[in-house]
Amino acid sequence: MLRLVGSFPRLPLLLLPSPIPSTLSRRRVLLLALLSSGGARSATPSSAMAAPPVPNKVPRELVDHGDLRVDNYYWLRDDSRSDPDVLAHLRAENDYTASVMSDVKQLEDEIYAEIRGRIKEDDIDAPLRKGQYYYYERTLTGKEYVQYCRCLVPTCGPITVHDVMPTGSDAPDEHIILDENVKAEGHDYYSIGAFKVSPNNKLVAYAEDTKGDEIYTVHVMDAGSGESVGQPLKGITSSIEWAGDDHLVYITMDNILRPDKVWLHKLGSDQSSDTCLYLEKDDTFSLGLQASESKQYLFVESGSKNTSFIYCLDTSKQNKDLVVLTPRVYGIDTTASHRGNHFFIKRRSDKIYNSELVACPLDNVAETTVLLPHRESVKIQDFQLFENHIAVYERENGLPKVTVYQLPAIGESIGQLQDGRTIDFIDPTYAVDPEESQFHSSVLRFHYSSMRTPPSVFDYDMDSGVSVLKKIDTVLGGFDASNYVTERKWAVAADGTQIPMSILYRKDLVKLDGSDPMLLYGYGSYEICIDPSFRGSRFSLVDRGFIYVIAHIRGGGEMGRKWYEDGKLLKKKNTFTDFIACAEHLIKNKYCSKEKLCINGRSAGGLLMGAVLNMRPDLFRAAVSGVPFVDVVTTMLDPTIPLTTAEWEEWGDPRKEEYYYYMKSYSPVDNVTAQEYPNILVTAGLNDPRVMYSEPAKYVAKLRELKTDDNLVLLKCELGAGHFSKSGRFEKLQEDAFTYAFILKALGMTPQQTVKPLLMK
Repeated sequence: MLRLVGSFPRLPLLLLPSPIPSTLSRRRVLLLALLSSGGARSATPSSAMAAPPVPNKVPRELVDHGDLRVDNYYWLRDDSRSDPDVLAHLRAENDYTASVMSDVKQLEDEIYAEIRGRIKEDDIDAPLRKGQYYYYERTLTGKEYVQYCRCLVPTCGPITVHDVMPTGSDAPDEHIILDENVKAEGHDYYSIGAFKVSPNNKLVAYAEDTKGDEIYTVHVMDAGSGESVGQPLKGITSSIEWAGDDHLVYITMDNILRPDKVWLHKLGSDQSSDTCLYLEKDDTFSLGLQASESKQYLFVESGSKNTSFIYCLDTSKQNKDLVVLTPRVYGIDTTASHRGNHFFIKRRSDKIYNSELVACPLDNVAETTVLLPHRESVKIQDFQLFENHIAVYERENGLPKVTVYQLPAIGESIGQLQDGRTIDFIDPTYAVDPEESQFHSSVLRFHYSSMRTPPSVFDYDMDSGVSVLKKIDTVLGGFDASNYVTERKWAVAADGTQIPMSILYRKDLVKLDGSDPMLLYGYGSYEICIDPSFRGSRFSLVDRGFIYVIAHIRGGGEMGRKWYEDGKLLKKKNTFTDFIACAEHLIKNKYCSKEKLCINGRSAGGLLMGAVLNMRPDLFRAAVSGVPFVDVVTTMLDPTIPLTTAEWEEWGDPRKEEYYYYMKSYSPVDNVTAQEYPNILVTAGLNDPRVMYSEPAKYVAKLRELKTDDNLVLLKCELGAGHFSKSGRFEKLQEDAFTYAFILKALGMTPQQTVKPLLMK
């Protein structure tokens, strides 16, 4: 049962699986680069532009716990995102950034061509068999978005690892259910957050976002004809599930975008007549929705960062009511699924911090049997249920592992799991994640990659232990995995804690004598694991001699629950000092030098960037901070904006004096000082619901005001997107190309700078 995150965490790009300004007043501004009419002056596309935009200072006094903070740029925060002066400032920042970067535009285009040239543009993913159909996604040459397709299964025998959709002259007729390229026409941004096929394969419900604000509209269509069924459901999250063939369950949000209500919709009825199944009134809790692999039950999880409890809905019953499955007990965290006459529950508490797996009868949920006990060295992260098996996704010593167990026949008693079979993986560091599999089969499908192994989909026969590669992404442009080395190394933190790092480099280019350039990435929040997966764009740096490193710092979940607990709340600074320790270790062991070390982080990883730049600006040559959460105290004091109330258990509640002063001691905006900083690129999204665009805008303004060097500080704001930047697959590559061009410019590794790099005072 893949765990849903009900709230909107400030995520990396990863991943994985959030923009809304507050209701506070806006203030007028004069920019040095504005015309008297109030419009932004068009920047001349020349790197000779005299100065960056300078926003007017409008002091705003913020007093809490008797402590005065003065925010000169608070006026940049605008609820409607329509204030002409705010927009003019953001456009002026974009113009200035484009002007400064104009001398490496040719390099950026070259890198973009490289990245795009590695992609097989016309491709399909590994088809998944559901009933009488194979379902898959197709991409087309030159097209930004995917097509959702299906075709009939020629012969409906049992699903095996050798099951293959016929191709060539034997291929069945393909039916395009939905073409995102058509749907995206006329939109600057287009994203489908959910695509759900009804149990009888006749209908499809899909959730679309056309702004990047993660507020979705759900459409239902006939999968065969493409005709719409009923009216769209508006203003909801991407959490939707079928409850039988004629009902949908979905979640809506309150005015701070907290998922707080679960609804039941009968097809053909108006949304206004939908039934509210549950309202979560506690504003520190948010709702998530998940279907069991058996498809008989839906699970509604209400969760905070420390606690979650579950309601279930039996989709086979005419009366579709929610029933309590696990009670609300502070500090107890549960996720669930269903098989036969049992619920299976993963349960965590302070004592069983790495989780245990239990089962209970449907008719007596209080009677639990431990299937996998808690272990100090192994964290149970996820599980998938099948008719005769269970696949458990765990982490041991920071590495993911998958263990498969045989289950007794449905209806028989169940006890502690024995004699599991663990799947072997070949790379020293890697990423493995569950893929959708079919409940009534013995085939487990999973996704595997490493920093040098392209994304691969495997089908694993849980009876025989045979694993079959179903699809590996083609990487063009002469890519050869044998040219690259992946390593796992450990740095020692100030308190003696060993911090793992995943490392990638090209063995024929790297000297390991301290002269190699490096990009060091970090995140370290929300118990999220930043596993060393494959990313094709990365090789435009690695093939230029870069070493790429991921620091698996505390605050993430790589080393178990305690790894997370030791990097949050009043221990948050461990995240930052761990990252610095990794940088120092890499320098000491001649992987790089201060003059060649660049760093990157996004969202909460942008907070990491801001904190370590204030603490050790001398350690880095350049930093890229994507949609960074940098105004920690001000944001966490405001319960009227998204995420704040749900995240007091992550960062602390600064309405309490202890948390206020601790947050203030590391909040990047509050700790910018008159010192030298490296070259810095900051990005933002105007429609971002997770990190308000004004946070990076204020951060950049304050950096420029106080820093004592001549290094670059650039802001690039996407005016038609949100937290995850632009939506098209090639548009996203352009962002990578721009970022890499900035890094190469900062290091003096561009054709124009072979003699003289950007100088640091």
